[in-house]
Amino acid sequence: MDRSILQEMLEENMMDGYEKLELYNTESIDKLKYHYKEVLQLLGEDPSREGLLDTPTRVAKAMHYLTHGYHINPEKILESAKFREDYQEMVIVKDIELYSMCEHHMLPFFGKAHVAYIPNHFIVGLSKIPRVVDAFARRLQVQERLTTQIKDSIQNTLKPLGVAVVIEAVHMCMSMRGIQKQNSVTTTSDFTGAFLVDKTRAEFMHLISAKLH
Repeated sequence: MDRSILQEMLEENMMDGYEKLELYNTESIDKLKYHYKEVLQLLGEDPSREGLLDTPTRVAKAMHYLTHGYHINPEKILESAKFREDYQEMVIVKDIELYSMCEHHMLPFFGKAHVAYIPNHFIVGLSKIPRVVDAFARRLQVQERLTTQIKDSIQNTLKPLGVAVVIEAVHMCMSMRGIQKQNSVTTTSDFTGAFLVDKTRAEFMHLISAKLH
């Protein structure tokens, strides 16, 4: 992995107060390089030409970075900044940039996540919610499961009165291939507790769609 990326991830882990034991496996990188070289050949390319000489290595490292969420424990991220506080109103972190990989075609999907919870004696550092989103997104995913995993992680760790997650994303497997609809956006949602009540859920949906600045 490039030193700059490695350093960035190490610094993020240190700030989150938990330790990541391994970022990537050198043996795994070497195996991926070998197979990506074979893929290039099967596609009719010449892996020995100048522009492709380092491509298998670059792709192997990129795939490790794009899937590094498998090695991150989202619950530990939340536990690292969990504070007792008697606040029981809605907390929303919206417009969280999201990048993931569709597990069906291994093509990207990207968009925004909107996450809310209503504390029940505990709040969490606001930066930890985007980190939880990223931890689950940086895996081979489907948007539906990603939405539920984010919700479950927050619900199980903070035990709030309710959690709401909405994801809006564009899928390159729809835009680049198949039906080739470039302007389609997929929206998924999942709710627990207080957000199952129509009034509370409606307030959340209004707030994530409103422009407050």
